Amino acid sequence: MGKYKKNSLSLTGAISLGTGVMIGAAIFALLGQVAELSGALFPFIFLVGAIISGLSAYAYIKLSNAYPSAGGIAMYLNKAYGKGLTTAFAALLMAFAMIINQSLVARTFGSYTLQLFDVGKNSPWIPTLGVSLLVIVFIINILGNKVVDRVSFIMAIVKIGGIVIFAVGGLWVAGFSLSEAVPKGVSNDYSTINYLGALALAILSYAGFTTITNSGEEIVKPHKNVGRAIVISLIICTVVYLLVAFAVSINLSVPKIIEAKDYSLAEASKPAFGKYGLWFTVGIAIIATVSSVLANIFAISRMTAMLTSMKLIPHRHFGMPGNVQQHMLVYTVVIAIVLTIFFDLSRIASLGAILYLIMDVIIQWGVFKHLRKEIKANGAILLTTIVLDFVVLSAFIWNKGNTDLFLIAVAMIFLLLVFFYEKWFLKTNSNNREN
Repeated sequence: MGKYKKNSLSLTGAISLGTGVMIGAAIFALLGQVAELSGALFPFIFLVGAIISGLSAYAYIKLSNAYPSAGGIAMYLNKAYGKGLTTAFAALLMAFAMIINQSLVARTFGSYTLQLFDVGKNSPWIPTLGVSLLVIVFIINILGNKVVDRVSFIMAIVKIGGIVIFAVGGLWVAGFSLSEAVPKGVSNDYSTINYLGALALAILSYAGFTTITNSGEEIVKPHKNVGRAIVISLIICTVVYLLVAFAVSINLSVPKIIEAKDYSLAEASKPAFGKYGLWFTVGIAIIATVSSVLANIFAISRMTAMLTSMKLIPHRHFGMPGNVQQHMLVYTVVIAIVLTIFFDLSRIASLGAILYLIMDVIIQWGVFKHLRKEIKANGAILLTTIVLDFVVLSAFIWNKGNTDLFLIAVAMIFLLLVFFYEKWFLKTNSNNREN
């Protein structure tokens, strides 16, 4: 496995990584997709998503306090289920969900950057710019933890400050008041299934907190600071998401938000600030997406390196220099590049939401069934999270099954391929050891 340096990440660095992953594509691209499914209530969908994510985070905080590790989720699954098929399957789902998030952010980077030019939303420049971002961030990650820590912190401060300025400025220019926060009526165009489906995407927008667990071995005072970083990151993101959601809702109608769903913040800046607001918003979007990919790649390379050391996934050097963690950087970036080229934002986000929610249910059940007494976790919170995850996931799959059956088919085939490949790989390795 790669070499991990203890105390090489500060608490602020860990928070920067967590918010870096979350405040990227989540608020810049998913906001429009959430609005498409929930209409004028979309700001409140983000609030409910934060509550569900907070309940989910409870298990990760308990686990990280007890077992801080550079493998994070992979190690937690191993504690709950042992080195077997369930651990390998769920860990790979999380790894692929994170890789998918890289692709989501990369395409968002392309979509927002092109708002400065007269280019169509289906332009090939969108994936081209996304691929360029992935390559640049890969190089930064290769330079090491201290560079990642420093760059992540600076970008986190700039982007959060910039987004807050956009949100507060947008609300102030539009003369927003608290009475306008609650819609006067709820449209009959949206069903309960729609609202629950929107929650799946909102939850995905907070899923970045899990990446903090993958750096547990490197964070200063990990038994305390991993949990602190998760809580603080979630609070920061919730405040930012709500401010932005209300700023967009007051400056754009729901149809306009849906029409510009891949770049809704840039569109919302025009009535509030004019062309200078557009430049400002696109600039912040570029910084946010860069830091999001930076943090995501940093975390996933550590988790997949842990899976390799646990003999749960295969690894080939292919003649590359460096350690396993650096090799995993290459593999994850290559997969993300392929997704960035061939999938659009909506499908990338939907696939990521499905994989993440399945993985989270497996984690929560593992903690409830096998670890709750050992780590002194509250069983009622764990069961509540499982039920909420399952309801939201079922509604989302039902919704997408009616609107994008191809996506559901791809998701199901992918799940089966991962499951049966891991089953074969583990059996083959077991036979080789016996021989």
